[in-house]
Amino acid sequence: MSQGKTNKFAQFWDRYSTVSILCIMILVFGILRPKSFLTPANLVKIIEQSSIYILLGLGEFFAILLGGIDLSISSIMALSGALTAKLMVDFGFSPVLAILVGVVLFGLGIGVLNGILVTGTGLPPFIITLGTQAILRSLVYILTNARSVSGLPTSFQTTIGGHFLFFPVPVMIALLTALVLSLFTWKTQCGRNLYAIGGNPQAAWYAGITVNRHTVIAFALSGLCAALAGMVNIARLAAAEPNAGTGYETYAIEAVIIGGASFFGGVGIIPKVIIGGLIIGTINNGLNMAGVSSFYQQLAMGILLIVAVTLDRFFGGRSK
Repeated sequence: MSQGKTNKFAQFWDRYSTVSILCIMILVFGILRPKSFLTPANLVKIIEQSSIYILLGLGEFFAILLGGIDLSISSIMALSGALTAKLMVDFGFSPVLAILVGVVLFGLGIGVLNGILVTGTGLPPFIITLGTQAILRSLVYILTNARSVSGLPTSFQTTIGGHFLFFPVPVMIALLTALVLSLFTWKTQCGRNLYAIGGNPQAAWYAGITVNRHTVIAFALSGLCAALAGMVNIARLAAAEPNAGTGYETYAIEAVIIGGASFFGGVGIIPKVIIGGLIIGTINNGLNMAGVSSFYQQLAMGILLIVAVTLDRFFGGRSK
């Protein structure tokens, strides 16, 4: 491939890769299952199912933006959901108070703890969050006694997992969260500093940016979004499952990377993370409709992730 064609492809990949992948997935599954996949009901279902992937991806975005990773989000999602469910079912907490405890106190708190451990120990985020992932998943089994927590208040299920003016509330939560975080990254100095740190941490430090504090903020946002995903998940299922979210950290990472962010930090925008989450939801839904085994679904996800990261490695730098 000539230099000129390579540069053109790099520019195309930077601008349209995410949308192109989504369109290709819809086209492929539309051809395979035209009578069931492309129905309005199924398309709405895909968007609603994707809300959890989008929320997890939004949190993972900030960890990857710094050139790190957060593997604990799936366990934060499960434990925050289980904690919220237990507070409502066993202790009679109102849904509002239980959500505040599960999302703000717990989700945000665990995210802050991850950030403090990363900055305080100097260990890679991969190691820290791998450890907290295992710890938190164990706490889920201890808290629930490895059993699902059911009997959630109807008001909680209909408010968080229902519809508002025929529009799924989980999707509204995901889009509102994305809007707030987009404004944070575009309009605030703190958000812009995160890009600077991801691009070159040493240069950011010399420029007077408090790298450690911003790292804690990034992981706090990751924990907060994971806890929101936990609320949506238990509301949609009407129960808190101890195995909820197992492996979902992979989906979140794929949504971010397929959405155009770079594993090397400093690159990415939130709107593309939304499309990345929709791609994950489309693939899962389409393969299920096609009767493909879950083993092959993981194979497809893995291949897509490797291709996306490889293209980012070879063409991402050319387009900047």
